[in-house]
Amino acid sequence: MPFLVKKMNKYHIIIAIILLSSCSLQKKYQEHKYEFEEEIQQLELKKDYTNENEYLLFIGSSSIRLWNNIDEDVKPYKSVMRGYGGAHYYDLIHFIDRLTKNHVKAKAVLLFVANDITGGNEEKKLELKPKEVKKLFVYVYKRIRKQLGDDIPIFKIETTPTPKRWEVWPKISKANDLIKAYTKNRANIYFIPTRSYYLNNSGKPIKEYFMEDQLHLNNKGYRLWGEIIKKEINKIL
Repeated sequence: MPFLVKKMNKYHIIIAIILLSSCSLQKKYQEHKYEFEEEIQQLELKKDYTNENEYLLFIGSSSIRLWNNIDEDVKPYKSVMRGYGGAHYYDLIHFIDRLTKNHVKAKAVLLFVANDITGGNEEKKLELKPKEVKKLFVYVYKRIRKQLGDDIPIFKIETTPTPKRWEVWPKISKANDLIKAYTKNRANIYFIPTRSYYLNNSGKPIKEYFMEDQLHLNNKGYRLWGEIIKKEINKIL
């Protein structure tokens, strides 16, 4: 009996640590809870999916929201987009439950968030370190699991190297690597590498894949993105 009590106490301690960690992240970034509230409400009202048809659920920042030709680029897969402009992991932690709760019929979830490390030159409220980005990603991932279960594949799309944020690419790259390491050897979570496709022989971003802002992909860049993503999900789905 003492052994059982000790074992249960240890179990309870682990659960308590997990709960406290989650609460602490929510509390730490409390001020960002309502930053994108209107956009999230609009996304909640969209009915561009049915329970009868499986689809890919894309969640993330403006690169998801602006993908106007996604249906063509990921064909034959059907897609539902839940991207909002300027998304960071530190605000997504407040919205992820609402963005996933009605999507139990999704074939897979694809996640792309790319605004937590910018170099501090884009009027962002926070500039996170790679380890914090990874910690927030893990929180988001676990919330998706809680909402949609263990059987649904989750794909993390690597943050793209862009001309505009090239100065901080070493930090972005580090965050990518930390997240990739987390996904390795875990069931039903996959990392989609993209960096090599968007870098030239000199190791610099290929500008012809980006819009004039040198941050967002243009149609050519999106077509390539679609090919990369389909190649990876075809291995699993």
